[in-house]
Amino acid sequence: MEQSDKSARQLYQEIKDKPTRPRFGFGRKVAIINVDLQKSYTNVGEFVTAYETDPKQMDYVNEISDLARSKGLPVIWTYVAYMESGEDCGIWGTRTDTPDSLQNIKVGSRRSEFDDRLHVDEVRDVILNKRMASAFHETNLSSVLTYHGIDTIVVTGGSTSGCVRATVVDSLSHSYRTIVPEECVADKHESPHFANLYDMAIKYADVIPADEVVAHLKAYHQPND
Repeated sequence: MEQSDKSARQLYQEIKDKPTRPRFGFGRKVAIINVDLQKSYTNVGEFVTAYETDPKQMDYVNEISDLARSKGLPVIWTYVAYMESGEDCGIWGTRTDTPDSLQNIKVGSRRSEFDDRLHVDEVRDVILNKRMASAFHETNLSSVLTYHGIDTIVVTGGSTSGCVRATVVDSLSHSYRTIVPEECVADKHESPHFANLYDMAIKYADVIPADEVVAHLKAYHQPND
């Protein structure tokens, strides 16, 4: 194992400044997956489980989602919420049982609601209640992506080291080109945030500025075939 006294932020900045791998790039058709941007994780000051990394995260997520929607591309939102007993959280819910614990995000609760700053179109967008880390796990996400002929996924949300990473790994495992706009993901602490941006950039995804995603969507035209 290579040893270093560099921080996770420094390691990520190095790989960002001097990439060691070529990009996967955008394919023919993009879907946006916004992972768990719900009050439990975004309302800093109200919930102890909430966090913020880039103060413009919601602005970028809205811009990307609005652009995708205007181009006829699918916009997908996930949230975690569980039945009253919490049993659908499975073994994941057995580690703790406090008011802030994962399995105590109940369906219909304030903690399960999307952040009020977000532009969620509840008629046109796809909204998935997921129970585990990955947006792919035991949801109909794959069917939605197949129906729309998607080959590229843009992943936003939180946390970088948790549900975003799990979704990104599953996205690549399903052979999708996977894009992570760096300002659009967040975590509780900078070390896991930058360590996972570093790891995803090397292995699983193109980690790029949000402005590049915006530029791609602005220039996008639906394929004719």
